[in-house]
Amino acid sequence: MPAVVDKIMAVSPRPRYTLLVLNLLAKAANPNGVAGPYIFEEGQAVPVRDWLGRALIPMARRHHRRQDIRRKILDEMKKKAPLPADQAELDQILDAQVQDRLQQSARCGVSRAVSDLVRAGLVHRHYQGYHVDHENRGAQREAVYTLLPGVRAALI
Repeated sequence: MPAVVDKIMAVSPRPRYTLLVLNLLAKAANPNGVAGPYIFEEGQAVPVRDWLGRALIPMARRHHRRQDIRRKILDEMKKKAPLPADQAELDQILDAQVQDRLQQSARCGVSRAVSDLVRAGLVHRHYQGYHVDHENRGAQREAVYTLLPGVRAALI
C-alpha cells in the first residue's frame, strides 16, 4: 500500500481524491482487476464513470458550493424565461439541475483521477463498445479500467 500511495503522490495534484477513485475501482473490479464498462446497481447497468461519479458526489455536497451552483442556475433561468410561480416546483427544478451539474463535475474529476492513475502505472484504460479500438474517443464506447496485478490486492 505505501508504494501505491507514493506512486499517486508523484503524479497527482489531488492524491486523496485519486486514491478514493482507485479504492472504488478495486471494490468494483472483478477478480481479474477489470472494472467496467458497466457496474450493475439496483438491477441497472450504469457506466463505470457514472457509477464512480455518483459514489463521489457526496464529497461535493459542501453547503456553500451547492448554494453557489444553485444561485448560478437561478440567474441563468431568470435570463431565459420567467421563473415558475410555485416555489416547490422551482426548488425541484433547481435541485435536479444542481444534481446534473455535480454529476458532470464528478465525471470530469473521475477522468482526471483515472488519468493520474494511468500515469502512475496503476491502471490501464481502454474503451469498449460500438467502435472497439477506434482512434477517436466517444462513438458510443464506454471506459473500462484494469488494475494492475497487486494493486487490487493491496486495496481489498
